[in-house]
Amino acid sequence: MNGLTQKKYPTIACCGLDCGLCPKYYTQGPSKCPGCYGPNFSEKHPSCSIITCCVKKNGYETCAECENLICDKLKDWDKSDSFICHRKSIMNLEYIQKNSLEDFLEQQKKRIGLLEKILNDYNEGRSKNFFCISTALLSISDLEYAIKESEQQIKKDSIESGDIKLKSKILRNILEKIAKEKNILLKLYRG
Repeated sequence: MNGLTQKKYPTIACCGLDCGLCPKYYTQGPSKCPGCYGPNFSEKHPSCSIITCCVKKNGYETCAECENLICDKLKDWDKSDSFICHRKSIMNLEYIQKNSLEDFLEQQKKRIGLLEKILNDYNEGRSKNFFCISTALLSISDLEYAIKESEQQIKKDSIESGDIKLKSKILRNILEKIAKEKNILLKLYRG
C-alpha cells in the first residue's frame, strides 16, 4: 500500500467516472462529494474496491494506467450500472490511456466550465441533475451549440435575464433535441 490519503485529481474517478460533472460535486453543504478519493472522501463514502486497487495498492490516478484496464472490477461497468454517467466511464479511461490524463483533464476543464455556466445561468433549482448528465454525455461542441442557440432564442423572444425558469426550459429542450438526434439517453424513464 502506498498510503495516499487522496488523489491529485479527484474530478476524474479511478473508474473513469467524470466526478467533476456530478450533481453531488455541486451540492452545497455536508452532502457535497469531494470527488473520487478527494479530501475527506472516506468520511463520506463507503470503501471502494476500485480505489483500493487503483490508488491504495498501485498508486495510480486512474485505472487507465493499469495494463489490465478492463479487469473483473470494470467489466461491463459502463453497461450494468443505473447511474447514467457510468456509460462514459470506460470510454474516458480508454481516451486517457490512448492520449494522456493531461489531455483528458483539459477537455474536462472545458466541460466543467460549460457546466458551471449552465448552472449559473440556467438552473432554476430543479434541473441540476439533468444539466450535469447532459454535460457528461454530450460533446463539447454540442454543449457550446446548445448554449449559443438558447442565448439566441432568449434574445429573440425578449425573455428577461431573471426568468431562469423559462431560460432553463429553453436550454433543456435544445439539449434533449440534440441528445435525441444522437440517440443519447439523458434520463431514465420509469413507467
